[in-house]
Amino acid sequence: MADYREVQHGFDIYNIYNRYFLDPAKRKAFVDAFDACTPGAANDAFNAFNNWWQDLRLNTYIACPSEHEDSEDVHGRLSMWRAFGGTGTRVGIVLRIPFASMSGLHLALTFSPVAYLSESSAHGVIDEVVANVRANRDYLRTLKREFLSNLVFQIFVAGIVCLKHEGFHEEREWRAIHTPKRWSSPLMESSTEVVAGVPQVVYKAPLDVSVSPLLADLDFVGVLDRLIVGPTPYLWPIYGAFVEALKAAGFPNAHERVFVSSIPIRA
Repeated sequence: MADYREVQHGFDIYNIYNRYFLDPAKRKAFVDAFDACTPGAANDAFNAFNNWWQDLRLNTYIACPSEHEDSEDVHGRLSMWRAFGGTGTRVGIVLRIPFASMSGLHLALTFSPVAYLSESSAHGVIDEVVANVRANRDYLRTLKREFLSNLVFQIFVAGIVCLKHEGFHEEREWRAIHTPKRWSSPLMESSTEVVAGVPQVVYKAPLDVSVSPLLADLDFVGVLDRLIVGPTPYLWPIYGAFVEALKAAGFPNAHERVFVSSIPIRA
């Protein structure tokens, strides 16, 4: 679903006019570094970002999985059980996503880890970009202006879409990002759903090779590692229901893929 709050924090930190680039010296250093490679590339990126900002803010669709440790295979992560799922039964879905996925490209999805940074740390990252551009000037001069300006634009996009407050670092979140007006896919389906009482547009990624052979490396049967049933008084009935559902969906050894977490959560 699109949620402007997920990108607003990043924009507040990277805000081209009101934060980092309000400092004339920092803005000049940034522009000069790229101009030394291809004149005009940085300003092209600024203009593109300004033109696309409203769309990025309101039409960025994000799925937010979390990195999973082997030590969490049975019980999951206490903080995640507490934070998500409300008072109903919670179920953790553990996937093994391939390091490089052609299916993700066919779905027009971008995958990126989240950076948990303070404002000063986020600004420090831009300083590092400037230093790296200067150090790699000879190579960057070989790139066409349009290509280089698009790279700068993607720096801005990543800054607003994949940045969260440093206090959430324990989540170890990644993001699967879909921006249909900038990059669309005929395989992605959209519908209007009511989520927590709010009607909104939701995009769905069909992780199903029967929909298209292009989705083979993200087919759900292949990437599902396990289900972890979260804390609930009804562990075993829910365990049985999920085992039967996985069998019906064609999963081999379904009973070995469902785990029950006995981690205690007090109300």
